[in-house]
Amino acid sequence: MKINILTLFPEMFEPLRQSMLGRAIDNGILELDVTDIRDYTTDKHNRVDDTPYGGGAGMVMQVQPILDACEGAGYGGEVLYMSPRGELLDGAIAEELSKNDEITILCGHYEGVDQRALDMLGAREISIGDYVLTGGELPAMVLVDTVARFVKGVLPKEESVMNESIYSGLLEYPHYSRPAEYKGMAVPEVLLSGDHGAVDLWRWEQSLLLTKERRPDLFEKYLAEEHDFSKKEKGILEKYR
Repeated sequence: MKINILTLFPEMFEPLRQSMLGRAIDNGILELDVTDIRDYTTDKHNRVDDTPYGGGAGMVMQVQPILDACEGAGYGGEVLYMSPRGELLDGAIAEELSKNDEITILCGHYEGVDQRALDMLGAREISIGDYVLTGGELPAMVLVDTVARFVKGVLPKEESVMNESIYSGLLEYPHYSRPAEYKGMAVPEVLLSGDHGAVDLWRWEQSLLLTKERRPDLFEKYLAEEHDFSKKEKGILEKYR
């Protein structure tokens, strides 16, 4: 999968070349190409922004540098614009986007970008939450990381993105590692039992409990869906309805 980034701050994307995504890039599973929009401005002072028509605070990124950068870099695929007014990113959107061979992500700055750039690129607006950041670079990195996990070969063979409990409809259960006891705090006995069935049941119950406490909206949605619960799971479920 080829992931293109249009930004004023290309150096911010170096962390994506580390860890799991870095290995995927090195192995040719992912291709990351970052272009500095400022390289394509025709302004003699190297500016890429100007005051908004109609007045108002802040500056607006101009259409010319954005479109010339996209064309000059030879970028294609679905164009995504990181914006708080966009669709809220979730697992379904991430999985959908991962099926593309190529995507191009536009990172805005200042008060945003000239609407004509979005219209001419046919950009789809994506949000990572109901808050505003100083630019689109951090949201773009979140999007890349989330989408990349759905691309075949990015995760190690023993892992699966669908094993993440959030994609099952529940929040993830607590994790523990060595030592078995630390400063008087012990690991739950069931995790030391070697009984894999009991462990799975305990983890599911913990996910259920955490989801009900922290995300009642997800909990109610989970209950409303069709599930093939075992007798033991049904017994646990009755405690939390």
